[in-house]
Amino acid sequence: MNSYDLLRRPIITEKSMATYFDKEGNEIKRYTFEVPQSANKIEIKKAVEEAFGVKVAKVNTMNVLGKVKRMGRFEGRRPSWKKAVVTLTEDSKTIEFFDM
Repeated sequence: MNSYDLLRRPIITEKSMATYFDKEGNEIKRYTFEVPQSANKIEIKKAVEEAFGVKVAKVNTMNVLGKVKRMGRFEGRRPSWKKAVVTLTEDSKTIEFFDM
């Protein structure tokens, strides 16, 4: 599996962008990606390091359940997915894709 196949898309939301800075205003290099549910932390770390040329300090993953949606009287569910929050080391460069 290619590293670009493993990182499906970046998650750019207000909540994920709020984690870029700590309480003192210092920048924290933390980025959020959608990944396949079968991916583990080691594979995600290698994929980010290979794709962007950065050093990864740690990876946190979480399974996100799909929302229940209704269409009239019928009920369905959006697909579940996996989110990976990647924290880079202090001496690592930033990922330019996420720069504001």
